[in-house]
Amino acid sequence: MCELKEVGEQIRKKAHDRHNVLSTSRDENAWSNIISGGAILALLIAGYIARQYGLPPPAPKIAGVDLGTTFSSIGIYHAVTGETTVFSDDIGKKSIPSVVAFLCVIFMFIDSVRSSFLPNGTILVGTQAVEQQEKNPQRTIYDAKRFIGRTFEKDNENFLADQKRYPFVLKLDDGGHAYFEVPLNSGIKKLYPQEVGSIIISYLKNFAEKRLGTKLNQVVISVPAEFGENQRNVTGHAAELAGMEVRRVISEPTAASLAYGLHKKKGVETVVVIDLGELLIIVLLKGGGTLDVSVLWLQGGVFVTQAMAGNNRLGGQDFNDRVQKHVLSILHQRFGEMINDREDLQQIRLEIENAKIRLTTYPKAVMKFHLKKIGVFQLELRRDEFEELNYDLFKSIEQPIKAALDDAHLEPSEVDEIVLVGGSTRIPKVRQIIGHYFGKPPNFGIDPELAVVTGAAVQAGVIGGGWPLQVTAMELPTKMRKRHFYTEEQRVNEKEMSV
Repeated sequence: MCELKEVGEQIRKKAHDRHNVLSTSRDENAWSNIISGGAILALLIAGYIARQYGLPPPAPKIAGVDLGTTFSSIGIYHAVTGETTVFSDDIGKKSIPSVVAFLCVIFMFIDSVRSSFLPNGTILVGTQAVEQQEKNPQRTIYDAKRFIGRTFEKDNENFLADQKRYPFVLKLDDGGHAYFEVPLNSGIKKLYPQEVGSIIISYLKNFAEKRLGTKLNQVVISVPAEFGENQRNVTGHAAELAGMEVRRVISEPTAASLAYGLHKKKGVETVVVIDLGELLIIVLLKGGGTLDVSVLWLQGGVFVTQAMAGNNRLGGQDFNDRVQKHVLSILHQRFGEMINDREDLQQIRLEIENAKIRLTTYPKAVMKFHLKKIGVFQLELRRDEFEELNYDLFKSIEQPIKAALDDAHLEPSEVDEIVLVGGSTRIPKVRQIIGHYFGKPPNFGIDPELAVVTGAAVQAGVIGGGWPLQVTAMELPTKMRKRHFYTEEQRVNEKEMSV
């Protein structure tokens, strides 16, 4: 690992000249290549022997988990075939809404959830939780990842705005940690973000084990690249509460890049993968809560983060908020009514989300509301109207991209691959802006919603000794400052966060 860290340091120092990035001594380069290449070769030999003698492939024991702000997924890596499987839940969904709803009279503690999940239907996770959300808004928790492992001052403006925005109760304890108050018949239950995360992971774990037919008690879990040590540890603790041993915490850009490598190298002789060569990748993660841009170098099986930038208030939910303001304004103009009922507001949010998804395919979508004071009301939303409502948000996408490239001393033309991650990257305007900026289209070969979990599963396969690996890599730890950018509405400020 020492040699690999030295390689990484050289990459960081000389990113302005991509042909001299690895300017360490030949001996150091040779030694690091022997380490990474030898490990892969050993796995290839093991795979060859297994196939020749008909040995059964080892059962996967380590899962890859993407615990996302908006959606979560679980997958495994199959030995011998080199394929990954992302599991579907009982209703056929691979991307599970990161939503938890409580229906119980007496609260089931996390240990109960872990040992016997949902024996009486008192806790709902995923699509089932979403479907009852408008009728049960105060007991339906989502976006927990936004708060995991973080501390806030009591007068933090963003946190105060979040308290008003969510239909459930969000508070701070004496240490500045966010928690949710869930009203139950047995009293108020205080629930921390990592506990919500553990319920989601328990749900993922249970249906994955059901599909696989074996226990999955270990996990590789992904986190945003900007997560500091405490946020990583608390995310890992969420998995531990779900009864899983954390084998590795991997950054989302690295996981996405592993998924990209697996996809690109399919059908190629595995020996070619031993020397992965030099590849510069820019990863854009645009999910429900944030826009993150990471520039990665891949050299000799080593991923190194060169630069990070983003906007943690620019994601799918922020687009939805603009449309919601538009809808509420129309309702007020036409009917003279201010919509304050929590169930009505939640119904409006859900219809807007569905309309946004339909607009990725069709030029228009119809939203239908059943509101208490107004009754049934339909409203058409056109794609160009959606883009106009979010004009400044779309325009602001380029700013963190440019910042990340500037920090890495790169021009857009020098980027080899553009990898998109997150459901919001399906929005046509987002893809158009990114393609125009780089002068070439992003890579569409990977499902953007499953790229991170696929990469986490690949990393789980590496740790578990699966064979034959089509691509593998090591991730060097990095201490880097991620630059944050905000729109005019978000107070036009740039600030730095230590990672």
